[in-house]
Amino acid sequence: MIDAFSFGALVIDGKKYSSDLIIYPDGRIVDGWWRKSGHRLFDEDIHDLIHSQPEYIIAGTGIYGYVKPDKGLEILLHKKGIVFIGEKNESAIQKYNQKIVNKRVGACFHLTC
Repeated sequence: MIDAFSFGALVIDGKKYSSDLIIYPDGRIVDGWWRKSGHRLFDEDIHDLIHSQPEYIIAGTGIYGYVKPDKGLEILLHKKGIVFIGEKNESAIQKYNQKIVNKRVGACFHLTC
């Protein structure tokens, strides 16, 4: 469960993270996540997350939504039967917290812009 967020920080289950991160469906968190091309999101950026077989992948595109998912990523996920949601962090966090109750959900978050 994501407890709180602010510019540059997420609090998950009481622990504060201050770098971009990936949350796997099994609850594992990998912080210090970097994308191949700054404010773009490609399938290579979340390769391991895709292979963890989530039902949903939720991408927090930043506080202001500057990260733009590649169309090829959305097409690939659709073909694999994975629902993709890419939204500004506030909305992405709400959806993540709702979906994890009864779905297999993975997520990635850009914590700043």
